[in-house]
Amino acid sequence: MTSDRLVCANCAGPVSEGRCAVCRANRARLQQENPWSALTPAALIALLVALLAVVLVVEHAT
Repeated sequence: MTSDRLVCANCAGPVSEGRCAVCRANRARLQQENPWSALTPAALIALLVALLAVVLVVEHAT
């Protein structure tokens, strides 16, 4: 889960903005739990394209 859409119960602001201490603590906790949560969909697509390119090059070379 990412903190993009989470709303803080303490300050009613987005957790991603870190307006209060509760927001900052929860944002830090979420980032520590899952290092892959920082990847955007565009980054995942780029990694997939790079992996496919490597597979095609290796397959073509043999």
